[in-house]
Amino acid sequence: MAGGGSSDGEEPEFQIAPMIDVLLVLLIFFMSSVTRQVARVDKGVDLPVASNAAKQESTRDQSIINVRWNAAEQRAIFVFEDTPYERLEPLVPILTERRRGSESHRIVIRGDRLVPAEKISLAMAAAASAGIADITFAAAPR
Repeated sequence: MAGGGSSDGEEPEFQIAPMIDVLLVLLIFFMSSVTRQVARVDKGVDLPVASNAAKQESTRDQSIINVRWNAAEQRAIFVFEDTPYERLEPLVPILTERRRGSESHRIVIRGDRLVPAEKISLAMAAAASAGIADITFAAAPR
């Protein structure tokens, strides 16, 4: 009989192996989606502190622009998906393509606390040039 039961009135056996297979597939899926998001975050960026910083409500389709500050040379380095950019003009077509793929695409700007505001505004201008109006800034809660 299907399900592991017998014909003489005994309780059918519970098959746990298929359930474990499904759980492992789900675990791998969620681990890979979180790993992709964490890989975009630059650990070299020292975020500014904002006492009212709120946790991001969702992890919808987004791109992260990390803005590092090189204090020795007094210049900003923009990092997008592990690629450093001195200027953001080459990044605009990439962001435009991402926006075409998803109308609700968001840009997250992770600027170092020492980066001047004018450099952060360059990242905002690149997002605007790509047609992306939804911009979020990352900050540390403490």
